[in-house]
Amino acid sequence: MSYLVLTETQLPPQMMEMIGDRCRVVVWQGMETDPALLSEAEGFLTYGHPHIGPTEMDRMPNLRIISNFGVGVDHIDLHAAQERGIPVGNTPGFVDGATADMTFALLMAIARNIVVGDHHARSAAFTSYDPSILHGYEVHGATLGIVGMGAIGKQVARRATGFDMQILYHNRKPDPAAEAEVGATYAALPDLLAQADYVTLNVPLTPETRKMIGREQLQQMKPTAFLINLARGGVVDHDALVEALNAGWIAGAALDVTEPEPLPRDHPLLSMSNVIIAPHLGSATRQTRTGMAQRTIDNLVAGLHGEALLSRVA
Repeated sequence: MSYLVLTETQLPPQMMEMIGDRCRVVVWQGMETDPALLSEAEGFLTYGHPHIGPTEMDRMPNLRIISNFGVGVDHIDLHAAQERGIPVGNTPGFVDGATADMTFALLMAIARNIVVGDHHARSAAFTSYDPSILHGYEVHGATLGIVGMGAIGKQVARRATGFDMQILYHNRKPDPAAEAEVGATYAALPDLLAQADYVTLNVPLTPETRKMIGREQLQQMKPTAFLINLARGGVVDHDALVEALNAGWIAGAALDVTEPEPLPRDHPLLSMSNVIIAPHLGSATRQTRTGMAQRTIDNLVAGLHGEALLSRVA
């Protein structure tokens, strides 16, 4: 039996091969989608971050599964899905190591002026070695503040131990097991921000975490500190971040995620030399993305068959 599955964009060939002939995949056109297709659809695979709320769900009365490519599901109304008995699957576990690697890649890049240095080395201005330029900041022995000591945060902490960093973390409540495992110390958010040389954001986007880093929090950071965001763009108030960078409240920022994504081409953050912006590459390794793809398809097929999902969030 072949099930009709909607997705908001053309899926990569690798995922189509994984699906095979088990499903007929059709690109969803939002409110313009043929009502007959919506009525027939039994599965929805969210590859990017399309908003799937009660209105969208109600137009798909036979929907049996929403399978998300990725861990974050802030674009899906989980309460609405639960009310309608629609299971929602995601891909936890696969992204932890790759995202932690990317966290440290951006941390090192912003601390040591790697991107600015690359641009300088390619320019006509680079005519000879100059030991007086592009002095960065030490990472070894510095204090790292991890906001969100979940699975990814713990992986970040493990990497920090290799740099002999002092590790502070903030969660909704202390995690003694994590403290014992990586030698981290719990801190209230204001204390973490005041002490850390590098602050990494590794929290999900929820109503509670939206813009949790705003003007007040940025002013609490050291003027030599850096903010690294691998969570969601909405966790940071971008207007406040621009103000903080212009005013020298912090030394710089490295962002793998923004809101909106991408930023408008005239956004001030794009022209700042002490800001690095990556195009949402946290989990972008071949191994991780392959694992994510397989889990997404496995969840999709399980839901279509009425079986338990391998990883379910709602």
